[in-house]
Amino acid sequence: MRIAIISVTGRGSELSADIAERLTGHNVIRYAFEKYPDETAVKFSSLSELTEKLFYEYDALVFICACGVAVRAVSPFVNSKISDPAVIAADENGRFIIPVLSGHLGGANALAEKIALITGGIPVITTATDIGKKFSPDSFAKANRLYITDMNTAKLIAAAVLKGEEIGVYSDFPCENMPEQLSEEQGQDFGICISADEKLNPFKTTLNLIPKDIIIGAGCRKNVNPEYFEKFMLERLNENGISVNRVCSLVTADLKKDEPALIKFCRKYGISMEIFTPQQLMDIKGDFSHSEFVMKITGTDNVCERSVSAAGGRLIIKKQSGEGVTFAAGLREISIDFERRLL
Repeated sequence: MRIAIISVTGRGSELSADIAERLTGHNVIRYAFEKYPDETAVKFSSLSELTEKLFYEYDALVFICACGVAVRAVSPFVNSKISDPAVIAADENGRFIIPVLSGHLGGANALAEKIALITGGIPVITTATDIGKKFSPDSFAKANRLYITDMNTAKLIAAAVLKGEEIGVYSDFPCENMPEQLSEEQGQDFGICISADEKLNPFKTTLNLIPKDIIIGAGCRKNVNPEYFEKFMLERLNENGISVNRVCSLVTADLKKDEPALIKFCRKYGISMEIFTPQQLMDIKGDFSHSEFVMKITGTDNVCERSVSAAGGRLIIKKQSGEGVTFAAGLREISIDFERRLL
């Protein structure tokens, strides 16, 4: 998770340093207002300009300032709970940690709880399903790498949960720790369907949750056309009956980590990017296609297939080549746990 911590006071900068040091397992970058210089933080002079830049680049923005300041900073850029980053406001003493935006899908609630453990503060959680300790379909989907096909239906399911109705569950995968309000017995009006088949409709009101279990391995020449790259990737998926909604990550060699076509594709479809060094790829054992040309350019004889295996995927589509683009795909095993948490 890419997290930006933004402070506007000297005390806030000190707190941001403490949070960044102890918030392990994430890529955390600190930003400090230029009037309160901090050698380990990036300086900024305009909060509005900084927010506009960071809003589209980070998974979470943590403002150490008044909640109103944070709200005004992000308000021009708020679009959808599906795409907006998590936004959190914390006072400079770390006493109150307030999720402002994307509490469930963006992970703001869970991140606020994690930061509160660091500061000794109180996470101010206001979402209805959380304060009532009820099942939240969007939090559950996010934590289990499931794609929500219809946010309106997700809201209907959440409303039914709050009313105390029993929610049905149909799943093509084994499920663990299912809460009492959910049942795998059929016949309920409302239910969730966990399957790669987006057309299954076992309930009167069905929320289809699609497992994000496909890994794309990709290679390309430098500055390949982004539109062509996207078209090639989608065509290969469609040929094999795979929805892009199932793709959890795109993996490639570190030489391509800044390639515009790959970055644009991942951002458009909400896909994470994983990179590996040539040595990491060459260390992977298996039966892979071999190219002396690719070896000379990248330091590995195959980028797309080896990347899939390096990311933990079982190769299901071997290397396919286009005009300066290569594609492979793998299946990542998933498990469904209703007690799994974000972060």
